Amino acid sequence: MSCCAPGAEMALGLVSPASVLPSSEEVKLASRSLGDDLRQTDLSVPAVHCGACIQTIETALRKLDHVEDARVNLSTRRVSIRWRGDDVPPFVAMLGRLGYQAHLFEADTDAKDKTLSELIRAVAVAGFAAGNIMLLSVSVWSGAEGATRDLFHWVSALIAIPALAFAGGIFFRSAWNALRHGHMNMDVPIAVGVSLAYAMSLYETITHGDHAYFDASVSLLFFLLIGRTLDHVMRARARTAVKGLSQLAARGAMVLRGDGARDYLPVGEIEPGMQLLIAAGERIPVDGKIIRGASDLDCSLVTGESTPRNVAPGETVRAGVLNLTGSLTIEAKAAAKDSFLAEMLRLMEAAEGGRARYRRIADRVSALYAP
Repeated sequence: MSCCAPGAEMALGLVSPASVLPSSEEVKLASRSLGDDLRQTDLSVPAVHCGACIQTIETALRKLDHVEDARVNLSTRRVSIRWRGDDVPPFVAMLGRLGYQAHLFEADTDAKDKTLSELIRAVAVAGFAAGNIMLLSVSVWSGAEGATRDLFHWVSALIAIPALAFAGGIFFRSAWNALRHGHMNMDVPIAVGVSLAYAMSLYETITHGDHAYFDASVSLLFFLLIGRTLDHVMRARARTAVKGLSQLAARGAMVLRGDGARDYLPVGEIEPGMQLLIAAGERIPVDGKIIRGASDLDCSLVTGESTPRNVAPGETVRAGVLNLTGSLTIEAKAAAKDSFLAEMLRLMEAAEGGRARYRRIADRVSALYAP
């Protein structure tokens, strides 16, 4: 990679992370207008992983001037911020001060889930170490004494070190990041408990004590990692519905110009008033009105009815509907971001990010419990 490559300056340490944050102009351009001078900005915050993180971020962002509301979606690791005015509130800088690096949210359905791979490796390491330490502990439980007992304790201590360093690193990094920025999360008591259990066991081993608890320390990590992995998998499955629906959106359409010319435009460049040519087998990219042609449409996405609906000129069609038989010419009535399909996606994401009464109680309790 040359020094002129994007990100090279940051990799060489010549540019601080704060200098590559999105500018106010970029944030404003990526924000969506909700009317009445209200805007919404979606930021991706990959470090969010628990109720304490949600409480910390939402509380801090809602204190900023001109910010109406802030909501964290734990499944998509996204923060939705609603704000008013022409000046962008410093919510990106605020997230950085809290220890959560943020960038503008972009849906990426093909990216490999690196977090899941890391969690699976950590579970495997912790499980392997816990199993071997348990086997060594059997001899101690069976009555081994003196040098034999101390030998098994020392071997257990050596096996536990890489398990705590690799598998426990997930909790230690999160706990240290929270403490470094002056707040608590659920990983802090986990890191403290595991560290103290290992330290006490090591002291008992050095002083030839009868009992050591290396098995408890590593086994605790093992079961906590299983729970975190299952939680991550279930949240990934919850995102599948939203991703599947977004894949129904057309990527572009053939636009019929006034002079008879035809251009294929990306769906983001289609504007109201443009005439679109929809061939059989294509999905309608935006909400519109049929001006020429007749066909059968699969409207199951909109109505849930699997029987095709026959349409003729003058009828309204919705984005995401599948054209089955004939060719149609439609006039776009809304941009892609304002279409029925886009609104349905936003509603599903809002429902996914919404929290039930018991979940809100759990978040408040976790914020009090962590300290």
